[in-house]
Amino acid sequence: MIAQQTGLFRHGVASGDPLSNRVILWTRVTVGAEEEAVTVEWMVADDPAMRRVLQRGVTSTNVAYDYTVKVDVARLDPGRTYYYQFVAKGTSSPVGRTKTLPLGNVARSRFAVVSCSNFPYGYFNAYRNIGARTDLDFVTHLGDYIYEYGNREYGDGAPLGRVPVPDKEIVTLADYRQRYAQYRSDSDLQEAHRQHPWILVWDDHESANDAWADGAQNHTPGAEGDWSTRRAVAAQAWFEWLPVRENPFLGGQIYRTFPFGNLMDLTMLDTRLAGRSQPTAPTSAALLDPSRTLLGDEQEGWLFQQLSASRNRGTKWRILGQQVMMGQLLNPDGTPFNADQWDGYPVARARLLSYLASNQIGNVAVLTGDIHSSWGNELTVNPFAPGYTAQAVEFVCPAVTSPGIDDRAQATGLQLQIGATHPHVKYVELFRRGYLLMDVTPERVQGEWYHVRTILERTGDEELGKVLFSAAGENRLQAGTASIAAAGAPAAP
Repeated sequence: MIAQQTGLFRHGVASGDPLSNRVILWTRVTVGAEEEAVTVEWMVADDPAMRRVLQRGVTSTNVAYDYTVKVDVARLDPGRTYYYQFVAKGTSSPVGRTKTLPLGNVARSRFAVVSCSNFPYGYFNAYRNIGARTDLDFVTHLGDYIYEYGNREYGDGAPLGRVPVPDKEIVTLADYRQRYAQYRSDSDLQEAHRQHPWILVWDDHESANDAWADGAQNHTPGAEGDWSTRRAVAAQAWFEWLPVRENPFLGGQIYRTFPFGNLMDLTMLDTRLAGRSQPTAPTSAALLDPSRTLLGDEQEGWLFQQLSASRNRGTKWRILGQQVMMGQLLNPDGTPFNADQWDGYPVARARLLSYLASNQIGNVAVLTGDIHSSWGNELTVNPFAPGYTAQAVEFVCPAVTSPGIDDRAQATGLQLQIGATHPHVKYVELFRRGYLLMDVTPERVQGEWYHVRTILERTGDEELGKVLFSAAGENRLQAGTASIAAAGAPAAP
């Protein structure tokens, strides 16, 4: 593990948004005093020792970008591992490893899925274990990369030396930048970024809790300024500090598709800020208002086009990376347990699932974060109807550190209750943290839930919690066995 807690590159290196011929490279230069501009050299090689340099170039950064650096390297070969490094002021960064997406016939893809990494709650052991894996094509982060709260508002970091910086609720651009800088100082997070390219979307805590297009539960207009201003600076810091490709013509749009040959299309969605209607009470009649939307009309139409185009190309799997749970979770009286999820937008969910059914679009798997627990769900409009037919399946990853049900006995009791009353839920684990490993072949899409032993000390201890797969053409989940990593993984940098 390589992490520089001091020096110019103390926030590490990262890569992301891989395509078949290009990838984003990221770093940040820490300067002692505000400088007008810092020149940064970048290099891409095909060996971890950086002896066979294939491309190099020079860029610069300054205070306007918080001294972050992004390079969109082009003219790369598909399905290939590369190594990269930055140099500034005569100092070299750690060497990172990245990989482009393949073209044509693809037999397999393996990637990790994570969400909800709350710094004060504990150590990022899930990131540590992901960084140690040599069998991943990329890492998908489904949001809540940071949290906006001050200490003791949602976790007390004092006992572990992980008090949030600044120690208050973050509101301004300077606040958000400081918080990202603290998270990116974590050695386990740095290693996961250094070893693998990432594909990310935001959820609510990158701006404020339970956000929607025009506000948030954790935003007080007046006292905390205008929501549009806060939302804009939160998005700016996110784009600065993460290896994501920016398109100035899209106005902060983060929904996009990554084609992985003919095996799968990974479509990343924004269920949070792009067009979400204001949440309503779980008992409100407005819940069934067809004008309420989770994606927004523009993104929803775009998603339907992406799904149809993927099917028409003959791509085997359509994978949707998004934030909040799509599978139904109801109280005993039939009301939604959490109206912040798709349960709060049931008409929008029905439109999506009905589109899949009416257009005969199969082999759809939804990847979800947000709920701080592990779930495997079959998706249909009414899963409580006897003999329902599912239109898709859902794999929900556990949190990196954020809490689910903190009492193990209570969690076990709720798991049994949900299993007995929700026939579409094929797996639920409410207590443990960790990550999800996805293994995709033309024959099946499989999720493997890995849970860490603890987050109260730095450790690589983990265990396999559950394996579920969906065979091509079936749209249902079955118990499986852990997949075996591909042989001949590329050398670590």
